[in-house]
Amino acid sequence: MVRSVGDVSLLTTPWIGALVTLIASYLLGAVPFGLLLTRASGAGDLRAIGSGNIGATNVLRTGRKGLAAATLILDAAKGAVAVLVAGAIQPDWAPLAATGAFLGHLYPVWLRFRGGKGVATMLGVVLALHWPTGLVFAAVWLLSLAATRISSVGGMSAAISAPVSAAWFGNFSLVLLFIALALLVLWKHRANIDRLMAGEEPRVGGRSGTSSAEG
Repeated sequence: MVRSVGDVSLLTTPWIGALVTLIASYLLGAVPFGLLLTRASGAGDLRAIGSGNIGATNVLRTGRKGLAAATLILDAAKGAVAVLVAGAIQPDWAPLAATGAFLGHLYPVWLRFRGGKGVATMLGVVLALHWPTGLVFAAVWLLSLAATRISSVGGMSAAISAPVSAAWFGNFSLVLLFIALALLVLWKHRANIDRLMAGEEPRVGGRSGTSSAEG
């Protein structure tokens, strides 16, 4: 039975903490590093280049490989940082932070909810939540890209590998979360899937220079 105002605050604090974690992680995930880096370097507005996406592959279309690499690293890092900080405060909040950061990248409030496709940020949260699954994610991404030279295939294959490898490692508590994140990655790649089915998806190093699977 609740006997005082103090008791009420003790009951509500976990919910407040979870809500703050979700919001803070979303805001961190919503930082558009690709857009900020290209503007700071004088490369222009990333949204007016190539596909208009804010991820690393579209940054590569500026011809700045260093900026593209930095974008990929920072997009992964913001997901990992959100998870690690939340997990250090309250381990049960780590999956919530992963969700918030991932949604922030996909649907950033600053850019009218038009964000990236989530592969790099998903890599970051998967590594932070369960590093063996994260290593499999990275390996599948690189191997699929090397085999097909299609960036979207690499990214989608990596996303699909996450729930599969989490189950393989016996970490069933993360499987549903990884399925949800993978489905969102596939949803953000729906235009790429249409092009793949039509045989029109560009290849890395082809005449278009890059594929269309921004992180």
